Amino acid sequence: MVEDIGPAVIGVRRTSRSRGLYDGAGSGVIISPDGYALTNNHVVRGAGSLEGILHDGSVTKAEIVGTDPDTDLALLRLHSKGHRPAELGDSEALRVGELSIAIGNPLGLQATVTVGVVSALRRTLRGDSGRLIEDVIQTDAALNPGNSGGALVDARGAVVGINTAIIGGAQGICFAVPSSTAKLIIPDLMRDGRVARGWLGIGGQTQGLSRALVRRLGLSSESGVLVVAVSSGGPGEAAGLEEGDLILSLDGEATASVDAIHKLLTRDRIGRSVELDVLRNGARTKLKLAVTARPEPKAA
Repeated sequence: MVEDIGPAVIGVRRTSRSRGLYDGAGSGVIISPDGYALTNNHVVRGAGSLEGILHDGSVTKAEIVGTDPDTDLALLRLHSKGHRPAELGDSEALRVGELSIAIGNPLGLQATVTVGVVSALRRTLRGDSGRLIEDVIQTDAALNPGNSGGALVDARGAVVGINTAIIGGAQGICFAVPSSTAKLIIPDLMRDGRVARGWLGIGGQTQGLSRALVRRLGLSSESGVLVVAVSSGGPGEAAGLEEGDLILSLDGEATASVDAIHKLLTRDRIGRSVELDVLRNGARTKLKLAVTARPEPKAA
């Protein structure tokens, strides 16, 4: 497996924008013969320039094709050709206890291999944007700084995850973004350089509800999303949402938390009208809201 996948795992070296000096490194996984490679968004974020260090030690320039802070993934394009890519496997088929192999460049030590098991499935991690990364794979294959963006390989020799995080001070608690997530966003990154997601144009926080209120209103959840800010000119303002409103559901799906709303605001809802069930001054009301694409973040 290592002989098959190893040539597809690269080092990713970055330079700072201001001084042009090397200021960080991580790993990546080549996924196509023409040089597309996956890595972590946090590996390339804010980089002035990037280089890929190939399996044979040669160095090639790399450029960012697209990034998705919500899943901590980024797509690169290497300037060299004729690569031996890795196969992205089916992370949905993983089972707890399966063999897992991590390949990367921890602490600058190229092509380092560690072995463990799949410790747990369907964990969640908080991404750079504040959204939850769903279905994260937990493994005890040892990871260290520099492994980020490298490959997590299953017993069949397919890449089932992109290694992304460790818990400092813990022993054997490491995480990888599943290949199923990567497969979903790669086409968007290739086409648009980003992943479009829906936007309500509000700021919100999770708000608990009293049991008496839940019983009186016949709610399925004991919490909702309190609107604490409404963006000027945004879809929330156009729909009539006000500060102090409590969003109970979106198209009939309970919105028990801000994360629940994020999960519902997928690409296919952009441009569609959704129905919000809102609690305002103790009374329920229905609002129609036209979901728009989330604005691109302003460059630093």
